[in-house]
Amino acid sequence: MNAIAPMPGWRLAAQVDLPALPADWRDALAQRLGQRPRRIGVWAELALYGACRCLDEAGEAALPPAARVRVWSLSGAQGAMRTGIGQVRAGLLPMPFHFMQGQPAMMLAALGQALGWRGDAAFVTGRDAQALLRLALAGAAPAGLLFGRVEEDGDRLRTAWQRWVPE
Repeated sequence: MNAIAPMPGWRLAAQVDLPALPADWRDALAQRLGQRPRRIGVWAELALYGACRCLDEAGEAALPPAARVRVWSLSGAQGAMRTGIGQVRAGLLPMPFHFMQGQPAMMLAALGQALGWRGDAAFVTGRDAQALLRLALAGAAPAGLLFGRVEEDGDRLRTAWQRWVPE
C-alpha cells in the first residue's frame, strides 16, 4: 500500500504489506485457520492471509464485532473472472464456483467466517488509497477499521492490510 498520511483521531495499530508472498503462504493460512479454505478462489484466500497476518501483527486474536472492514482493489478477482469469461467464450455456461469466486461479496463472507466476525464490511474498486481510507474511517465505530487491498494479476499476487484504532 502506498504511504498513508496520519489520520486525525486514529492510530495505525498494525500494517502488513506483502508485494511478494512466501512460497508457503497457503500452508501458513491453513495452519492459522485450522483447515484449508474451501470453495473460495485465490483472491479470497489472499484476502484471508493478509487480514489474518494484520490481526496477528496487531496482537488481536479476533476482530472486534463492532469493527468495520473495508477491502479495495484495482481490479478484483481477475483469475476467477477470466476463467468464467473463457467458459462463456467456449460456448459453455460459467461453472457456479468460478462465477461465485469472481464476486467480491464471497471474499467478504469468507473473511467474516474466518475471523468469527459479522459486521459492517464492503468492497470497493479505486486508485486513491488515501481517499478510500478517509471514507472508510468516516463514521467507523470505536472498535476501529481493518483496511485491506488485494490484487491478483496472473501470478502476481499482492495483499496489504492496516488495522486502525481510535487514538
